[in-house]
Amino acid sequence: MIAEKLLSERPVAERAAAALELTTDRYIVRWSPTIPERPAFPPRQKRMEAQVTNWEKGLKELHLQLRLAPSAHGQVVAGEMRLDDGSWVVFKTREAVQVWQFAIERTLVALVPALLLLTLGALLIRSTLLPLRKLVRAIGRVGSGDGVTVVEEEGTAEIRGLIHAFNGMQRRIHELIDNRTQALAAVGHDLRTPLARLQLRLEEVRDEESRRAMQDDVSEMDDMIASLLTFLKGEDDPEPAVAVDVAVMATTLVEDATDRGRDARYSGPQHLEWVARPSMLRRALSNLIENALHYGKSVRVTVTEEAGELVFRVEDDGPGIPPGKIEEALQPFVRLDVERGRNTKGMGLGLAIVQQAVALEKGRLVLANAAPPRTGLIAEIRLPG
Repeated sequence: MIAEKLLSERPVAERAAAALELTTDRYIVRWSPTIPERPAFPPRQKRMEAQVTNWEKGLKELHLQLRLAPSAHGQVVAGEMRLDDGSWVVFKTREAVQVWQFAIERTLVALVPALLLLTLGALLIRSTLLPLRKLVRAIGRVGSGDGVTVVEEEGTAEIRGLIHAFNGMQRRIHELIDNRTQALAAVGHDLRTPLARLQLRLEEVRDEESRRAMQDDVSEMDDMIASLLTFLKGEDDPEPAVAVDVAVMATTLVEDATDRGRDARYSGPQHLEWVARPSMLRRALSNLIENALHYGKSVRVTVTEEAGELVFRVEDDGPGIPPGKIEEALQPFVRLDVERGRNTKGMGLGLAIVQQAVALEKGRLVLANAAPPRTGLIAEIRLPG
């Protein structure tokens, strides 16, 4: 278009020289008063012409003609454009051009806006999904003991509404749990006052057998309240993790059992330090030992370090747990020995408290029955390093 305009404005006598001035290192431009005659004139490339005139509509009025002409290095693009006075601008490329390059160039030109739109769409989708990712992470933390995690309300109106509803829901859930936990804990604490009075009045009972039976009942009720308060406190326990000698802890609990005349043995190192919450860990190990002595006649406690994990293994010689009820035994307030009913001590919180304490340490509680011909339950607490 520029060459056509420049040559049209020049006098006819100057057009040949002006065309030479328009020649570059990529194109050869000439002017001819008539359409040039060429031997073995190559056929016109109608498809190529249509592509070019679609890009530049004004070229169609100039009767643009394009051809693929042979050259020493292959084929070059040659063509003519007719000026208003009937003369012609003749041009050709210096370098050989393959036909497929035109299709690729056109495709690339069309791909540029498509890629921009795709990039813009990806950014919009990412900005839309980012609040949803935060919401998913917050949902995964509900019930983990981390408290209320308020998610920032952002994104589209629908997503903001969803996040707002979620924040309100988790606040109501935590308030409900906190209120019920505080109420039960208050009841547990208040029950200890009349139990203390009963303990004092037992001193006035002269019948030794009756006094001993009542003292056992009071002790059992006190243990039940202690278990309930421990379970309710659960993940809200503020006890920090410190270095504790777990071997000495296990040895002390075993010695306490032997002092009460029970068959208890310890196997493991004399000293082994581990970072843990000492009170909760001691309570968990004590519950496993008492559970083993309740259902069996003897207990063996082993402390080892395996593949970077601390392992407490408590084995008894009792009847074990039916394989289909192992998961059920870990549920709070569940007692598997229904046939003994009220003769069974506790509230069914022993293993639940153990599992709760182990979860605080990011560990695992594994229950399995001993392999035949042995009987009994093998309980393992595995804590990561």
